[in-house]
Amino acid sequence: MSEPPAPGRYAFLDFNAPLSDTRADAIARSLAEAAPRTVLDIGCGWAELMLRVIAAAPTATGLGIDTDAETLARARANAADRGLDDRVTFVEAPAPVRHEPADIVICVGADHAYGGQEEALRVLHETVRPGGQLLFGSGFWEQPPSAEQARAVGLEPDSLPDLAGLVDLAIAAGFRPLYLQTANRDEWERFESGYLADLEHWLHRYGRSPESARIRETADNHRSGWLRGYRNVLGFAYLTLSRPGG
Repeated sequence: MSEPPAPGRYAFLDFNAPLSDTRADAIARSLAEAAPRTVLDIGCGWAELMLRVIAAAPTATGLGIDTDAETLARARANAADRGLDDRVTFVEAPAPVRHEPADIVICVGADHAYGGQEEALRVLHETVRPGGQLLFGSGFWEQPPSAEQARAVGLEPDSLPDLAGLVDLAIAAGFRPLYLQTANRDEWERFESGYLADLEHWLHRYGRSPESARIRETADNHRSGWLRGYRNVLGFAYLTLSRPGG
C-alpha cells in the first residue's frame, strides 16, 4: 500500500487569523475608500485580505512579503484567478526593517517578525506614508491569563497587553486609532476548527495508517490547548491606524 499524502496546510482557512468574510470585506472597503495607490502586506501569507483591498481599490498596486514559499504560491494563484496578477507582486523575504512608505500597510499576525508589538509599531510607523493607514492585527489578553493559559499559546502572562494597552502602544508609536474591532467567538471557533480541519480530514481518510497516532496527538494537543487554555482569554484585535499627515 502506498504512503498517504501529508496533511494539507490551511486548506480550510480563508485567512490565517480569526477573521470572517463579512469583517474582511468591510475592512477592505474601508481601506479602499482612502483611494490608495500602493498597498503593502507584511507577512502576507496567501494575501487574501490584500487581494480584497486591491479589488476594491482599482487604482492601487500591491506588494506582499512573506517567508513561506508555499503560501506565496497560493497568493499568486489566487491573484491570477481574480485577474489581479497585473497589479500585485509577491516577494519571498523577511519583514523589511526599512521600506518605501506605502499608502496602506497591512500587518496581521506578523508583529513577531519585528520582535514584538512595540517594535513592530515603531518600524511600521515609518513604513506608512504621512496621511496613510496601517491595519494592525495582533493579539491581546481579554482577561489576565494564568501561566498555564499563556503557555497554551506559547506565551507568558506578560507577553501581551490588554486591548487598552495595545492601543496605547499604537499611539506611543505615533499613530492615531481610526477604528478598533476585535474577533468574536464565532470567528475564533471557525479559525481554530479550520486550522485543525487539515488534520481531522486526513485522519478521517487515513486514520489507520502508521502516521495516524502522531497526527492525532498533534490535533488533540492543539485542541486541548485552545479549549482548556486560551479560549476566551486570548483576543485578537484589528486596529485601523492613521499616520497623520502634514
